[in-house]
Amino acid sequence: MKLRVNIKKLKNGAAMPSYGSEYAAGADLYACLDSNVSIKPGETVLIPTGIAMELPLETVGLIYARSGLASKKGLAPANKVGVIDCDYRGEVMVALHNHGAAEQTVSHGERIAQMVIAPYYTAVFEEADELSDTVRGSGGFGSTGMK
Repeated sequence: MKLRVNIKKLKNGAAMPSYGSEYAAGADLYACLDSNVSIKPGETVLIPTGIAMELPLETVGLIYARSGLASKKGLAPANKVGVIDCDYRGEVMVALHNHGAAEQTVSHGERIAQMVIAPYYTAVFEEADELSDTVRGSGGFGSTGMK
């Protein structure tokens, strides 16, 4: 299924999101920088993409790490998964965190993250005196694993 997403370039040199293959779920997002940015180990830096977007109603843009950038440079979104709400019209920024032991450099035009567009539900939260019973019950972390 193809969705129409309007993209506004906010800066010269901004790149449109693009898919790496015919069936890729995530569209690559690109750094839009005036000069290289260095990220020290343990540091998080906001990297601009130079674009804003208009996602379809009731969809969300989920920002994930690019596996190559994470495994080769140790750079991944600091918040693990970024969320772009469909009513947000500001510049898309990626908070890249350096999980590695060496300083890394991000260059203009470098693929820095990938975005998956997905539908979502909103809930009406209702207070209840009781919840239905399940086999799991209130078992928490690790409760469904091996005994």
